[in-house]
Amino acid sequence: MPKQKKITREKIVIRTSLLGILANLLLSGFKVTVGLLSNSIAIISDAVNNLTDAMSSIVTIIGTKLANKAPDRKHPYGYGRIEYMTSLIVSFIVLYAGATALIESIKKIITPETVDYDVFTLIVIGVAVFVKFVLGFYVKKKGREAHSDALVASGTDAFNDGILSGAVFVSAIIYLIFKVDIEAYVSVVLAGFIIKTGIELVKESVSNILGTRVESKLARAIKKEILKEEQIEGAFDLILHNYGPDQYQGSVHIEVPDTMTAVEIDKISRRISARVIKKFGVVLHTIGIYSMNTKDKEAIRIREDIKSIVFAHEDVLQFHGFYYDEAEKVISFDIIIDFVVKEREKLYCDIYDEIKAKYPDYNLNITLDVDVSD
Repeated sequence: MPKQKKITREKIVIRTSLLGILANLLLSGFKVTVGLLSNSIAIISDAVNNLTDAMSSIVTIIGTKLANKAPDRKHPYGYGRIEYMTSLIVSFIVLYAGATALIESIKKIITPETVDYDVFTLIVIGVAVFVKFVLGFYVKKKGREAHSDALVASGTDAFNDGILSGAVFVSAIIYLIFKVDIEAYVSVVLAGFIIKTGIELVKESVSNILGTRVESKLARAIKKEILKEEQIEGAFDLILHNYGPDQYQGSVHIEVPDTMTAVEIDKISRRISARVIKKFGVVLHTIGIYSMNTKDKEAIRIREDIKSIVFAHEDVLQFHGFYYDEAEKVISFDIIIDFVVKEREKLYCDIYDEIKAKYPDYNLNITLDVDVSD
């Protein structure tokens, strides 16, 4: 990621998080006061949620600062992945808030307490609902702009608190009109909703830490950019390693005619690397070469024949890197088999045997490639 863009992104995350901290501390203070005066466990629990929101914003700031540390000998690709750890911590904070709300609500169902709502209480809760919804929407929006999972998680947490506060608001109105206290039961339902959201955020964070498939739109755009070079017949095996939000480094294979010289290929490779990093901020450390037979008509015929055998199997997604060496009696190519196939090795062996039966005099070098990008 370019340095200027990195600085701008850091500013967005930190400013948004600071705004969240300020808003949540003010709301927490108001809610604690109102909750104690009205003897409402729901409002007090809501105040605790505001404190956890402020805590998640603090964690987000710390994570963003650490993630922007310069690369060093121990971590030559930088510290960007710390942000994924940050989003995981925030996700656990969301889970904690949901679990706390659930426990307190169940306690109140078992041991009911008399609440004392008034107009002032309603006004405070109403303002809190409005602020939390606006804050949640704003923080999530900024999180998506900055590609910050931690900020999105914080915004989601704030939005959930808005829903929880809204339920308390409705419960207060029902109590004032009908003298029926349902806030504990409503809080149980909403606590379950918050826990569910927390689990989803944990799953997403863990998924990012493990490493996910390259975003389809980005992969296709990079390959399209590569294919702007007229002499390139295809772009395959795009592998991108994510070292933090928008910090991709990887490699790709390109198919070029077997008539090209090393100098010509080098020039193309350098142009591709420069364009891809400028347009997408993606560093392609390695651009591998697949040499295509263009002079030998028999090689072209065999290629099409083998291609038809391979694609007769509907679970084969891709066939590429074909090269026919008559002198050495070698046929080489890669195939990609869909992940939905449970016995991919068996299908690979079946394809190998079919081709070997038709071309017994040749050594087959067939690579079972991995479906890493679209």
